[in-house]
Amino acid sequence: MTAPTNMPQKIRHFLHTLHLWIGVILGIPFAILGITGSILVFEDEIAELFEGAFEAQLAAGEPQSVSRIIEAARAKAPAGSVPTFYTIPHGNEEPAAVRFAPAGRAAPGPGNATMVRIDPVSLATFEPPERSPVRQWIRQVFLLHANFFTGREGREWVGWFGVGMCFLGMSGLVMWWPCPGRWREALSVSRDARGARLNRELHGAFGFWGLAVFLVISFSGVYIVFPQTTGELVRAVFPGHDLRAEAASFRAQPLAGGPAMDVDDAIEVARREVPGLELRMVSFPLRVEQPYRIAFELPGTTPGHGVPMVTVFVDPWSRAVMAAQDPRRFTIGETITVWQRALHGGYGFGWTWRILTFLSGLLPVLFAITGISMWWLRRRRKARQQTLPAE
Repeated sequence: MTAPTNMPQKIRHFLHTLHLWIGVILGIPFAILGITGSILVFEDEIAELFEGAFEAQLAAGEPQSVSRIIEAARAKAPAGSVPTFYTIPHGNEEPAAVRFAPAGRAAPGPGNATMVRIDPVSLATFEPPERSPVRQWIRQVFLLHANFFTGREGREWVGWFGVGMCFLGMSGLVMWWPCPGRWREALSVSRDARGARLNRELHGAFGFWGLAVFLVISFSGVYIVFPQTTGELVRAVFPGHDLRAEAASFRAQPLAGGPAMDVDDAIEVARREVPGLELRMVSFPLRVEQPYRIAFELPGTTPGHGVPMVTVFVDPWSRAVMAAQDPRRFTIGETITVWQRALHGGYGFGWTWRILTFLSGLLPVLFAITGISMWWLRRRRKARQQTLPAE
């Protein structure tokens, strides 16, 4: 099997050399990223398998107003903290959650946040489950996958590893491309294959059949680390707005002497903009110039982390909608970028995509084993040939 015959020999040799040494040098880190990614696809199922599901008895009836839910949850939060997010699980079969952060934080994240789980009907709160050994282990798996336990610097390295995986996928396809008449051989593994041939056929066949999902997962990992740069590349091919920058650019206009609207009124304003959709999340303004961000679930979508929702931006001072980002009206470029987090985590397209994402994480392990084996066997063969006596 060779690369397309019309490719110059020097370029083919360069691609082969680069593909080989990136794979040999970074094969183990790539395999670690793949294995940890596969584990994280089913992290909730793994935790439930060993420690059981978190069960909460929720009251039947209509939910209380969001403002009352927030006030009830505030009693369980540290003194002086402010609400940052309110989320309602899909199906309303689990408690709602309110995240609180220390006052004055400009960009609250999960690091120092306090999460309060609450029944939106009875306003009963639930103690967070103790972090079991399984959950602690999953947390370590996440940190290994996200940054190799090295913080922000490691996160950027992971992004560059993703670039390397994308390159290996594309260059591998070029080198794998079979000659006319050898496609069936290239797409399968022979029963009698042994040694270097077995490694080569496993490497090529699994690489081809898993390439599409492998590239999607690798690219989405790069996007998560480098959203600005990667987004610009996508928009260069598929025009669209930078939705992240657009969302950050909205500024409310505080009115002197006028009170800002409360969360319940903001939700009602947002509902009028997108009638009939289910409320899923409210992001509270932490500064006077920030709007409410109120997200609604699109009908027919499979819930999951990062799955796009309709987001309505409401000015708490003018009591008007500033803008709405609706995935149903996105361009192709915008749709590609907003789906990257969900695709990377295996969400949004049901069990089929989750399983494919899981299997894709195993491919770097196979590639590392077969690729390094081919390299090592080739070195041994050359060494034996050099030691043979000249005739």
